[in-house]
Amino acid sequence: MAKRAGRQRNQLPTCYYEGYLEKRSFKDKTSRKLWTCLCGNTLFFYNDKRDADYIEKLDLSGFISVTDDSSQDRNLDAARLNLQMKDGNIKFTAPNAEARELWKGYIHSVSELSVPSSLNLLPGQIHMLLEAVEKEKDRKKNVPPPVITSNPYVRLQADMPACYHPVSRLEAELLLEKEAKRGNLLLRPGRDGNSFAVTTRQEHDGSIFRHYRVSRRHEGGFAIDVASPIPCATLRDVINYLVENTDGVLVPLIIEEAYEKNISFIRADYENGETTVQQPTPNPPSLPPKPVLKPRMPTPEPEPVVEEDFYMNDSMLESEKEKEDSSAVAQLQPVKKAPLMPPIPAPRKLSFTTPAAPSSSSTTKDLRVRANTDPAGQIPLAALSELKLKLEQKGLCTE
Repeated sequence: MAKRAGRQRNQLPTCYYEGYLEKRSFKDKTSRKLWTCLCGNTLFFYNDKRDADYIEKLDLSGFISVTDDSSQDRNLDAARLNLQMKDGNIKFTAPNAEARELWKGYIHSVSELSVPSSLNLLPGQIHMLLEAVEKEKDRKKNVPPPVITSNPYVRLQADMPACYHPVSRLEAELLLEKEAKRGNLLLRPGRDGNSFAVTTRQEHDGSIFRHYRVSRRHEGGFAIDVASPIPCATLRDVINYLVENTDGVLVPLIIEEAYEKNISFIRADYENGETTVQQPTPNPPSLPPKPVLKPRMPTPEPEPVVEEDFYMNDSMLESEKEKEDSSAVAQLQPVKKAPLMPPIPAPRKLSFTTPAAPSSSSTTKDLRVRANTDPAGQIPLAALSELKLKLEQKGLCTE
């Protein structure tokens, strides 16, 4: 199948700015010096300034920002810039700082439809950016609306006829030439992206190709754009009309891809170096057991809640009754008297006067008492009984 050629320069939108740029993205291992043209809101890249067909393009609809890149280049005069998109970052290298400012200004102006105020440009260059913004606004007004994927007539790929092939005009001719035995009619997308086209091939002193435009109708459905437009409800009706009104001469090209009926694999024998085609032993996977559903127990119904009416007067009456009851209980209860406690003797006062010199008789008595007491300072029973007898004898003598 032939390679689809890109649009030439005369088919591209208005070119606002162009020049050489070294492009390097995350996927590119080395930078490439390409002639770059800003046409509309798309950057087109060419191998050379004189080439007519571009080799790559970059849509600026996912533009986020364009900033300076402060990293140094081998060329001291070169200036780098970083273009940040929604799907990644792309690095460019301009020949000099002035070219970098112009690229930044044009890319930002075309993407945001406004001239940035942070650029270091001359008044004449700012005026050129303003003109580019106005041209881009006018261009976007005249651009046809994009294809609506949620169209009520064509919602999914399954709604397309079986003879639909997403190919270009040239690819359709080559495909019908190659698959002439299978069919001579196919449906393909239109050039503007919002319509469709039917391509046919017949033999008459060579191959004769015809292309019919199928456009959408405002009130719904489609129409075959000929001298007298032929309305059709769906794309399938378009194909059926062409087949039925040509007595079956036109046959839709339906390419059914072949699929294997058995699973096979190639196994290599490393001992003798031979390879054989083998099939796996049929061992279908076992299905998981079905879960056992437990019977659900009936949940008891909750008892109905009887709501009682509440009034502010009731609460006031209850509070007054509580106060009366509490006062009555206080009067009935006897007053408890505090228990009588024994008198507590006053502590002895210690005198710090120097004691008088003890007499000889007192010292002898103290020595006797100390001798009769135990080491812990307590008087034994024998001494107590002796003192008791002496006191009794003294009492008798006094009588």
